[in-house]
Amino acid sequence: MIAENVLQKIRAIVGEEYVLESELDRFGYSYDSSFIPLFPPHLPDVAIRPKTTEEISGIMKIAYEYAIPVTVRGAASCRTGGPIPLKGGIVLALDRMNNIVELDEKNMMITVEAGVLTGDIYNYCAAKGLFYPPDPASFKFSTIGGNIAEDAGGMRAVKYGVTHNFVMGLEVVLSDGSIINTGGKSIKNVTGYNLTQLLVGSEGTLGVITKAVLKLLPMPKYRTTLLLMFDSLDGACATIHQMLQAGIVPAAAELMDKTCLLAIAKHRKFEFPPQAEACIVSEVDGAEEEALHKQAAQIREIAERNGVVELKIADNQKDADDLWAVRRALSPAVGALAPDRVSEDISVPRNEFPEIVRKIKEIVVDKYNLAFAVYGHAGDGNLHPSILCDMSDPQQAKVVHQAVDEIFTATLALGGTLSGEHGIGITKQNYLEEALGESGVNLLKAIKKAWDPKGIMNPGKIWLEGEQEI
Repeated sequence: MIAENVLQKIRAIVGEEYVLESELDRFGYSYDSSFIPLFPPHLPDVAIRPKTTEEISGIMKIAYEYAIPVTVRGAASCRTGGPIPLKGGIVLALDRMNNIVELDEKNMMITVEAGVLTGDIYNYCAAKGLFYPPDPASFKFSTIGGNIAEDAGGMRAVKYGVTHNFVMGLEVVLSDGSIINTGGKSIKNVTGYNLTQLLVGSEGTLGVITKAVLKLLPMPKYRTTLLLMFDSLDGACATIHQMLQAGIVPAAAELMDKTCLLAIAKHRKFEFPPQAEACIVSEVDGAEEEALHKQAAQIREIAERNGVVELKIADNQKDADDLWAVRRALSPAVGALAPDRVSEDISVPRNEFPEIVRKIKEIVVDKYNLAFAVYGHAGDGNLHPSILCDMSDPQQAKVVHQAVDEIFTATLALGGTLSGEHGIGITKQNYLEEALGESGVNLLKAIKKAWDPKGIMNPGKIWLEGEQEI
């Protein structure tokens, strides 16, 4: 527990109404959007809702002095347990830091506070003819600070990249309350180490990100959305691979298997051919309408060689929105198919995407006889296999963990990685050394020690408990 005299100092900084101490309030800051059963829940000792960087600096000085753990929280849309306060202490909720500070149209950059919603950034820029491409599935309610902390991806990553490709500079409060600024609006900047990109994806373990300078692009003038149904999952995977080989780089290329299609059909008006075993939703964009029509025709030709059984092309924006609604409805629809869903976030080189899909099926279905759904950002090799199960059954839970172990091993063997966009958090700690090697993990710990010598920033994340000291 935090002593009353310390809480009084915090109240003096942010105001009493923004220091939440009741058990009910604290419970609301004890979980995220992961499927992690934590009983009893990990409640913070206090949740604080600061408004300014200076307030956060003052809070961090107190936390550093008294060695109080600090967990930063945005919208808690994280899937790996990042915002869960494992050590109690302080939760810093940044939802009040929601100002768009500046839109610099000449340099095509926007400066925002950490609590601004990702979707609001997109809409604000779009109204000016500018484009912020990263679009994680949670973009309507996730915050930019959380996106940066996890290096969130999204459906447009195949063409435009992920969050780190658009972060130019950051304002950060360090564990001792110091405020630093990294990067900036200069396109070229090799003055010292690239601290900006070190902080992107650091999962709140190095400092508190308070502001970000983001790069923008001109809004594409034309877009075409396609929905393609295939008679096999292999055919769908092959189509995406051959599209890329033919020089067609879609803005998005999303894969769903038949389990996904059945799940969506249970929850919304959605019909698909009975012989369909997989689906792709794809979007191409650009400055010339004729070029998009040509690409759409090329995609049709490639798909016809790979067993396409239905192809729809949106005629207008409403049609496009309807097609994309199929993909955006997917995660909750799949989650409703079973008592539990163990959903992973793996990424492989694009050419290995068909192979990892086959290996996952061999592991989950053929070997362990478990139900599963496969969907993901096929254009960039990022896959979200979901095992549908009942984790309250000890025997099934054991089998599920074995299957996940083998999925990770297969992913790494293909040159892949443990996470494409959800981070490590507390769900993948066991596999970190296998992915990075002992020397790699030790280097991460050394960096953590240099930035956070007292170990108060989001303790218990990324590597296993008890391995903080080096």
